[in-house]
Formats: sequence, structure tokens, C-alpha cells
Amino acid sequence: MRQADFNPPRRLFLGATGTAAAAGLTAGCQARPAPPDRSDAPAPTPPVSPTGRYQAGIARPQPAQPNLLAVVADLDDAAPVRPLLAELGRAVRTLTTGSDARLMGLPPGDLTVTIGVGPRLVRTVDPALPGATDLPRFSRERIAPEARGGDLLIQICAGDPMVVTVVAAALLEQAGDRIRERWRQSGRRGANVPVRQGLAAPRNLFGFVDGIVGPHTRAEQQRHLWLAGPAPVAGGTLAVLRRMELDLSRFARLPVAEQEAVFGRHRATGVPLSGGTIASGPDLGAKTPDGRYLVPADAHARRAHANVVGVGLMLRRSYSIDEPAPGLLFMSFQNDIRTFTATLTSMDNSDALLGFTTTTASATFLILPGFDGRRPLGDRLFR
Repeated sequence: MRQADFNPPRRLFLGATGTAAAAGLTAGCQARPAPPDRSDAPAPTPPVSPTGRYQAGIARPQPAQPNLLAVVADLDDAAPVRPLLAELGRAVRTLTTGSDARLMGLPPGDLTVTIGVGPRLVRTVDPALPGATDLPRFSRERIAPEARGGDLLIQICAGDPMVVTVVAAALLEQAGDRIRERWRQSGRRGANVPVRQGLAAPRNLFGFVDGIVGPHTRAEQQRHLWLAGPAPVAGGTLAVLRRMELDLSRFARLPVAEQEAVFGRHRATGVPLSGGTIASGPDLGAKTPDGRYLVPADAHARRAHANVVGVGLMLRRSYSIDEPAPGLLFMSFQNDIRTFTATLTSMDNSDALLGFTTTTASATFLILPGFDGRRPLGDRLFR
């Protein structure tokens, strides 16, 4: 990823190469070609419907696709919001269903596109709505002005990285000069580790399983993830993006036991240092015979624990990155922005993990409620 200029080119031109095969005739006879052997062909990737009460790319699919591109942009002041969002929603439907020529013949597979709007746009509707508040500034930030905030988020996820690139080009072409790109970040999820039936989580660049805790059941998601109201935002959620550089070399020099003390979990298994299984919540009261906490006081599993902070759960879909530096694109989704801000404040005070991170980009967005053929994207919020 390279941080985009404030006015980047809108189109992606793809070159194509072709191959030609020559067929020969033997003297007096022609060989019949053997039918292709499809026994080893991979099964087609199940599609993910772009329509419904909630946008795809947050709670579904599970596990999340391995490849992501997040594009953060500003809306031109003269461009009306409602028609732009409606156009993008229609484009998402044609792209995800494979009926858009801009796919260049690529099958969309498990492609999802998730679209959100920033606080400035939400405030034009009602400053009291969820999503109208900018993120505060925190410690350990080194963020250029163009990498903070933004009006529009386009999150593209897919199993095929080529699909991600082609879809980004199509959507930016659709938006045209009505938006100006601020920054973009591509990322990839590591190998998934089973957590419990129906749930898996990837390893991060530190080697630890990332995203074990969250609102994973339908009841938990109704309570902690999705906005129940007011009506213009019902079915949406609040997203936070934080791009972080990781000090991998310094962390790698720590003995494994010290690395595990930073996270509060065993590196190999993801099991809390207090025992149990990978799906077990850490027992924050458990102590050694000499009175030391099994999960250290400054461990990430303690400082970010919802009960310690006194907030709800956040759903995390984080991605490892290698440009502009090795790191992490942290993404969280929650129905109360205080879930994130209070958690990071708690971590800021004494989380051992933050000593190995520097945040270089930050933004928050209202992820719009779901849409379909009769209900355009964003139509309940922007009228």
C-alpha cells in the first residue's frame, strides 16, 4: 500500500496477454482430445448475498475472506450524497452477482463490499445520530492529516485478490470526481485457527490468534453489534479503522513466556494463561500460589476485557499488512462508539501490547443499514 495522493487517478487499466495453441494432424488421422480432468478442480466459492437487513462483510461470511482493501475518501461538497450511495449500491449488486462487465470475466466468488459514511456526513442529517462523533486522539499516534477521518469507506473483501483490485477500480470509476481518495490499505488474514464450532480466528504477525472474543452469536450481535435505532440507522453499525505499525523485531527478541505475558494467552494454542480452552474467557482473578495474577495486570487480555472496561463487545476483523511497514489494519464494529474509545483509553493507560505499536491512520464510519432492489443504499438516512 502506498498512501494515495489527495487527488489520485480514478481508473485502473489492466493489461491482458493471450496465448495461442497450434493443433497438428498426424498422417491420415486426427486425435480426439481427451475430456478435461475435473477431479481436482476446486469447488466454486459460495456467493455472499449483498442485500438484506445488514450489509455483508461484517458478520458474514464466517470466517472472513483472506483479502481486503479499505478505501477512505472525501465527498466533494457539491456532490449530493443520496444519488452517489444509490449508484454504489447498484454497482455492488451487479459486481457481487457477477453480472458486471467491469469484472473482466473474473468470477466474484465470495466478494463482499461494505460501505460507510463518516461523521461529517452524518452530522449534516442529525448531529445526535450514532456515527456523528469523530474519534478522539490517543497516545502512540503518528498520523498525517490526510490519514485521519474521512467521509466515505469502501471495504472490499474476497478470496481472490484480483477480484478485490478490479472491484475497487469499478467502484472508484462509478464515483468519479465526486470523491477524492484520502488513503487506502490492503491486508490479508493469516491462517485460521478453530475457536469453537462455526468460529475460527486468524493469527496476527506477532503469531497470536486475533479476534477470539466478540459478539459471535446472533443474540450477542443484536446486543452489541447492530444499531437498533433510531430508524434512519437501524440495521447499521459503527466501524473503527486503525492502521498500526508493529515493532516485530523487538517483540521477537522477547522469550516466548514474555510474549505470552504481553497478550495474556499462550501463543501456540490461544488458551488464556489462566487455563481452559481457546474459547474460554480469561479468569482475571486466578493467581499463582505466591499471589501473582496468572493473566498479568498489564496483559492485553486484561486491559481490553469488556468487564474490566465496563463496555460491550466489539467484533474485530483485523488484517496483517506489509506496506508501508509491517503491521495491522485493526477494524472493529460495535453499536456504541464508547465501546472502542473506552477500551483504547483503558489500554492507553497500561496495556503492554501498545508498547509495540504506532498508529498511522485512523477513522470511524457509520456502516449503512442493508439495502435491496426496492430500498437503495443509504435512502433511509439521506432524503
